[in-house]
Order: sequence, then C-alpha cells, then structure tokens
Amino acid sequence: MTTMQEQSDITELSYEQARDELISVVSQLEQGSASLEASLKLWERGEQLAAHCESWLLGARKRLEAARRRTDDTDES
Repeated sequence: MTTMQEQSDITELSYEQARDELISVVSQLEQGSASLEASLKLWERGEQLAAHCESWLLGARKRLEAARRRTDDTDES
C-alpha cells in the first residue's frame, strides 16, 4: 500500500523529475529482475508518477488555451 508520505513526495516533484523517475521505474520493470512484491511497488509508484505527469500536462494545456484566448480577444479588438 502507498503511504501518505509517498503520495505527498510525488506531488512535490516537477514534471521533469516525475518523468525521469517514471522512466527509471519502467526500465526496472522491463528488466524483470525484481521480486513480485518489489515489482508491484514499482508498478504502483509508476502509476502515481504517470498520473502526476498527466496532471502537469493538463495544467500546461489549460494555460496555453487561456493564453490563446487572450491573444484572440486582443486581436479582435
């Protein structure tokens, strides 16, 4: 099970930090040398990291869309 500390740990990561750790997790899982328990923990961590990255990307998309709307509104004036 994931602890609250592990979850808050992820929320403090930048997009780049989370992405890099996710790449590392995937690499470790692909090697297949971890025990079943360790693999499950890696998988859970990877899922959390992927969700965090997606959240960052959605926020960036919203910011870009807002900036475009402001630009479009200025151009129409």
